[in-house]
Amino acid sequence: MISRKFEPVLFGFLLSGLMSLLVAGISTLRAVGLGPDFLWLWAGSWLMAWLFAFPAVLLVAPLARRMVRSLVSPVE
Repeated sequence: MISRKFEPVLFGFLLSGLMSLLVAGISTLRAVGLGPDFLWLWAGSWLMAWLFAFPAVLLVAPLARRMVRSLVSPVE
């Protein structure tokens, strides 16, 4: 098991991986269509996107949490 102190980083890792997988797949499909090289192109696009998405999620997550806290009412 992974220590609980790594939970935010693991969450960011998984979230960025899944979101970049979906976005890269949709973008690749729209750009080149469903051809014979689609899966290879998608995989390459996904890995490149993930390299940027993971650090971005780690940097932006605290800002997003503060924004959400300012938009929701406090617990009653």
